Amino acid sequence: MKLIFLGSSFSIVWYMRHHSIVRRSYNKDQDTFRRFFLVLPCLLLALLINENFTFKEVMWTFSLYLEAVAILPQLVLLQRTRNIDNLTGQYVFFLGAYRGLYILNWVYRYFTEPHYVHWIPWISGLVQTLLYADFFYYYFDSWKNNKNLQLPA
Repeated sequence: MKLIFLGSSFSIVWYMRHHSIVRRSYNKDQDTFRRFFLVLPCLLLALLINENFTFKEVMWTFSLYLEAVAILPQLVLLQRTRNIDNLTGQYVFFLGAYRGLYILNWVYRYFTEPHYVHWIPWISGLVQTLLYADFFYYYFDSWKNNKNLQLPA
């Protein structure tokens, strides 16, 4: 499964950078989110709040924190452009749905496995899901009313 995940991730990045139609949709003027403001706080938080202060554990915790907020540049860009094409809307929806299914998995494992308590992944996953909540609202509203997905200004 990890190979499928990595392969699909690399193919998505390849399409965004090299596919002529997809590459044309990128607008550098609207993509002004400073990613540094996500990476540094996540690293500092991982150094402060982790389960064991080892390199491997801190890096794993950092990846969880960064994954929780990694969608923010995309959501900010979608908010700026307001009118969202179908492919992008579906992609962001399925990213959020994936995280929502993860939460269901955690709930199931909590009730079926003894001593299954992992606060760091749970809280970072909940934060990530909450970041998608606004997008989900407008996604389902546009689907219900059979209109194009548009976010408010």
